[in-house]
Amino acid sequence: MSNSSAHVHTPDEELDLRGVICPYNFVKTKLKLESMAPGQLLLVHLDDGDPIRNVPRSVSDDGHDVVSQERAEQSFRVMIRKRADE
Repeated sequence: MSNSSAHVHTPDEELDLRGVICPYNFVKTKLKLESMAPGQLLLVHLDDGDPIRNVPRSVSDDGHDVVSQERAEQSFRVMIRKRADE
């Protein structure tokens, strides 16, 4: 196993929101995170424009951790770690 694999995060859940408009993509992301255990990873596929600008900021404002954000062809892959419950 190479050292680069240490930086690869395997998501616990995945959500494809390409083609979903704001604010529905954030609502769907938030609902999915609510159904997950604290510390789990959610991979979200988002379109360019408002979705990639708004969803990561909104989940971060909710206390979740945006682990990574990368372009993937015509969309973006955003990895989010669910916050620990208080």
